Amino acid sequence: MTQEQRSATISVLVENEAGILARVIGLFTGRGYNIDSLTVAAVDPVRNVSRINIVTSGTDMVIEQIKAQLDRLVQVYRVADLSKQGPHVARELGLIKVVCTGAERVEALRLAEAFRARVIDATLESFVFEMTGNTDKLDAFIELMRGLGLAEVSRTGVAAIARGTATI
Repeated sequence: MTQEQRSATISVLVENEAGILARVIGLFTGRGYNIDSLTVAAVDPVRNVSRINIVTSGTDMVIEQIKAQLDRLVQVYRVADLSKQGPHVARELGLIKVVCTGAERVEALRLAEAFRARVIDATLESFVFEMTGNTDKLDAFIELMRGLGLAEVSRTGVAAIARGTATI
């Protein structure tokens, strides 16, 4: 196994009950693993199942260790490393507030169009853009907005799912 660090998108199907998220987070904090992104939502109310998507990084050995430890939690049904399992789709939503006037305002709108960000709120001095895409795309847009009056950012974290007929 390689000792190079890699990013991993791990999907976990869990019983939708109080405390399971705390146990998952505790597993990471107790061992010093970092969470780059975390999303959780109910996905099957009939079976009472939620899906947790975690983006983390580490060596292959660390990622395998994280998966094994997650799989041992009682309320966990399935664990999958989507980045190793095969092709997958990963997206996040960002709300980006830019405060600007004059030429900066025109440039912010031009860049938003190029990145396919939508204006969802506008005043004479500000915009709130809504943008979906992969993490790198959001990062690039936010970085460009810094020079134009970036005021605030809110992001959902990564939602991910396997492509094609594969499931976790």
